[in-house]
Amino acid sequence: MTAVIIEDENIASRRLANLIGELAPEVEITGQITSVENGKLWFDNNPLPDLIFLDIQLNDGYGFDILDFLEDHPPVIFTTAYNEYAIRGFKYNGLDYLLKPIDKKDLKKALAKYRKNHTETSPYIDEDQLARIKNIFNKEYKKRFMIKVGNHFNTFGVEDIAYFKSHDGVIFLYAHNGQQYPIEYSIDQLEDILDPVQFFRINRKFMVSVKSVIEIHSYFNSRLLLKLKPQEEEQVIVSRERTSNFKKWLDL
Repeated sequence: MTAVIIEDENIASRRLANLIGELAPEVEITGQITSVENGKLWFDNNPLPDLIFLDIQLNDGYGFDILDFLEDHPPVIFTTAYNEYAIRGFKYNGLDYLLKPIDKKDLKKALAKYRKNHTETSPYIDEDQLARIKNIFNKEYKKRFMIKVGNHFNTFGVEDIAYFKSHDGVIFLYAHNGQQYPIEYSIDQLEDILDPVQFFRINRKFMVSVKSVIEIHSYFNSRLLLKLKPQEEEQVIVSRERTSNFKKWLDL
């Protein structure tokens, strides 16, 4: 069986190749591609592999651009730096998704799934399903919030926001400069409209930006205790069920 790795980070590409070699020595890695441009050139001059490991976001575009270039393509296992919140909405049969940093157990399951469900005569990925994935990754996330301050309005770019906090049924925006303002959004709504690479919901009350987390401490019952900037008087605790994804989110 042959496979191609499309990944723009050399360390991540080498690590994935090493894991594949360890878990599936029968797999021959015939190409390690680092960009959309190089991918198109490679596929123009080489036969299709049996399997593609595809990083969704490359330095010069999306991995989808390579798939669009091909008339047909074999099964694809996507690799992505998006957290599980971002990918949970478009899982479907026939593909798998490996969240970076790739876990050995997850890769083992993905390879087992491929062996079980795909043969040389298996159909390629359904284009309607692929289109659904593209729509999610091409989604435009909210970039600004307009806040009423007295009798006028201020605009805050998301880059100016440290975190959001729910207090007595009201959501407050906390800026990096220490200012705080009530906003007319729920935490659930914020989770949907903000870029999941930049913001993470750690529990029912808090959604934090990656720049606001300055210290992380182990806490009892497999949770984490955070120190945020600007400083938050209340204890900021990552819930147990979100701890694993939070660690992966910070390690993008």
